[in-house]
Amino acid sequence: MKKPFENEERSAFRETIRNFIDTEIRPFAHDWDEAGVVPRSIYEKLGELGAFGLGIDEKYGGLGFDDPFMRVIFSEEMARCGYGGVSAATCVRSITLEPLQRLAAPEIRDRVLKDIVMGKKDSSLAITEPGGGSDVARLKTTAKRDGNHFVLNGSKTFITGGMDSDYFVVGARTGGPGLTGISLFFVDKDAPGFSRTPLGKKMGWWASNQATLYFDDCRVPATNLMGQEDYGFLAIVNNFNNERLGMAAQCVGMMKAALEDSIAWAQERETFGKPLIKHQVIRHKIANMSAKIDMIESYIATICWNIEQGETPVAELSKLKFSSTKALEYVASEAMQILGGAGYLRGCRIECIYREVKVMAIGGGSEEVMRDLAVNQMGL
Repeated sequence: MKKPFENEERSAFRETIRNFIDTEIRPFAHDWDEAGVVPRSIYEKLGELGAFGLGIDEKYGGLGFDDPFMRVIFSEEMARCGYGGVSAATCVRSITLEPLQRLAAPEIRDRVLKDIVMGKKDSSLAITEPGGGSDVARLKTTAKRDGNHFVLNGSKTFITGGMDSDYFVVGARTGGPGLTGISLFFVDKDAPGFSRTPLGKKMGWWASNQATLYFDDCRVPATNLMGQEDYGFLAIVNNFNNERLGMAAQCVGMMKAALEDSIAWAQERETFGKPLIKHQVIRHKIANMSAKIDMIESYIATICWNIEQGETPVAELSKLKFSSTKALEYVASEAMQILGGAGYLRGCRIECIYREVKVMAIGGGSEEVMRDLAVNQMGL
């Protein structure tokens, strides 16, 4: 169907990103996944294309405007490569950019932001702790003022890009219990008292590293406090809404890749004297997969339109997040059934998509937490 919110600029942006991914990423994504690393040149080329520049001022290398539809386009097209670790490795910086631009001291912004936007340096958001993931109110890492410095103590884990990042936006408790009492700090990788170790082998996202971060009397200048003390986390809550929108778009890209490969295989593979596509059971699987993609894509478009009008539809974003991951779970499973043994082989997009379903259902707010948040936002 024609897309009512499509325009010339968005179509051109999609074409640019898709062409880049088809030529510079997709042919090599499997090898990068196996090697556990994405070449630095890819980050810089994406930076030059403006992929990380939405919502960022031009003086920092940004595009000077924001567009939720373009954010979705980038996330979806990146996910079409089929290897979520490649997307995670390249896009992790995105959830730090807006807080850095809005909350960091001018000296910090001027020093680091452009390099991050242009893909020359990496950054990560450090909120999750060993003792709690989605329950941010129980955050235990502390930051105590000591003259012109803050001293951080505690640890973070499952931090995407944590082994490579040059800069971190870190949540630490400066006040009492609960979401108030949490502040944000800019931490350089060379800060005294900071260290990190890689997580062990993972089920998926091989091309993206995750790390545990340690803060042992880690001293940062008081000017590294981002925003108002004790209200830092509340200041970036909307940042998580953008992350969830992006993850839903990634689910769409992964589902489209799975459907595309399923159709190609069903047209090529023959059983019982005819192509798979001629068997009703396969035709119905493809119809169901396609319908789920259409529904999630339409839901995303409606949410993007509301965001464009200045709204923040938290309940709908929460419902979108768990709906998209459940749809992905279904589509990935059906695609694996259609390909059979061929889908179980490494090097097949569907093999990778199938084992990365769970990280999408957990990361950025688990399905269970998203359901509860949606009901809360509905006033129930």
